[in-house]
Amino acid sequence: MLKQFIKRKAIVASVTSALTFAPVAQANKSELTVHVTNIDTARPGDIVLMIFNETGFPKQHDKAIYTLATPADNTQLRFHLELELPVFAVKVLHDEIGDRKVTKNWTGIIPSEGLGFSNGATLSWRGAPTFKNAAIVGDSQTLSLTIPVIYP
Repeated sequence: MLKQFIKRKAIVASVTSALTFAPVAQANKSELTVHVTNIDTARPGDIVLMIFNETGFPKQHDKAIYTLATPADNTQLRFHLELELPVFAVKVLHDEIGDRKVTKNWTGIIPSEGLGFSNGATLSWRGAPTFKNAAIVGDSQTLSLTIPVIYP
């Protein structure tokens, strides 16, 4: 069941075993399917999918173009979207606390919740990946991404 949905544009949402949402009344749409894998269902909370253009990626969640959250009750989820963004990046957060922020461990630096990024981008000793490392060019009418959630 869809728990929280934040929208920046007119969106239509439906929930089944796969989640679907689509901006309404836009031209030149690309179809995007995001497979989120490796979800630890023993952990509480939600899986939060965020679509960004370069602005705010990946730390400023309020700058995400689209944000969708659903309970983390399956080891895999599939999101199907229609969007009009020539270049974008995807961030997945297993938000265990429900604050829609990345919770850090005792160091205040290292995340204690699961994260995943498009284009195989990962966290490094320098921090979060850059937009350039996670960017996907929406030059195709249909795109499919697989993003595993990586836990600390």
